[in-house]
Amino acid sequence: MLDVRRLRLLVELSQRGTLTAVAEALSYSPSSVSQQLSLLEREAGVPLLVQVGRRVQLTPQALVLVEHARAILDRLEEAESEVARSLTAVGGTVRIAVFQSAAHAVVPQALTLLRAEHPALRVEITEREPDVGLFEVAARDFDLVVAEQYPGHTRAHRAELDRVHLAADAIRLALPPHPAARSAGLPAAAGMPWVLEPEGTASREWAEQLCREAGFEPDVRFETADLMAHIRLIRSGNAVGLLPDLVWAGEAPSVRLVDLPGHPEREVFTSTRLAAAARPAVVACRDALARAVRATATPAATAPPAAPAAAGSP
Repeated sequence: MLDVRRLRLLVELSQRGTLTAVAEALSYSPSSVSQQLSLLEREAGVPLLVQVGRRVQLTPQALVLVEHARAILDRLEEAESEVARSLTAVGGTVRIAVFQSAAHAVVPQALTLLRAEHPALRVEITEREPDVGLFEVAARDFDLVVAEQYPGHTRAHRAELDRVHLAADAIRLALPPHPAARSAGLPAAAGMPWVLEPEGTASREWAEQLCREAGFEPDVRFETADLMAHIRLIRSGNAVGLLPDLVWAGEAPSVRLVDLPGHPEREVFTSTRLAAAARPAVVACRDALARAVRATATPAATAPPAAPAAAGSP
């Protein structure tokens, strides 16, 4: 009889690539992982791993076993979901990976709803970049991911994950609020210093392409993934940038926002394993996230805040 826990280690190795990565993900030692996989080889009666340089590689027989092991793990997860659906209260633990602006804008209100409606449910939130979060949901490190996708970019397709639309998040040009920044649009920001997310991110690639289509290369002087830092740099007059509406979390924008040509939007969505999609705790979290998004007002393009009145003015 094949041991399910050891089968999961084989699946983890197929996903993560190295014994060290599997050990780190599951809080084991590499030697313990290796020993358990050796026992699985004895149970299967065929070689599962071959040494290639300093790494191990799965044999064709191991790959066959991985596909069956994934199906077994999915059926076990479906069984857990069905048992949970037979209960009257939603409980257990849901681990959610979120990107930064969603963590700031949507998660607090969603948690408030869940605490009021499902007090027995424990929700754990961890900030992750979308690609990392999607991988880690597929690898069962998380139960749900809140991810985003910029116009013209697509995330890698994972057949074991579903995808549910959460929000269409408008992106606007963000300018300092003082009168000198009263630009008519994107071309007028060509000579200004810019703040953008780091190179290699989907948002950075999209922003640079947008500027190039407008006829200029942005003068990127500040790079950070922290959109709160973007706001402060723009508000202080040190940069211009591109901000999605969700970053305001329903509050009044503190910078001047200008609509972009075509009114671009990024898509915000959630993904979970197909086997976990019917789990009551996951369903409850998705419902709370959707309601939190609906409660977050979308800011319109704004004029800069009025300048303070001069001394003696009425």
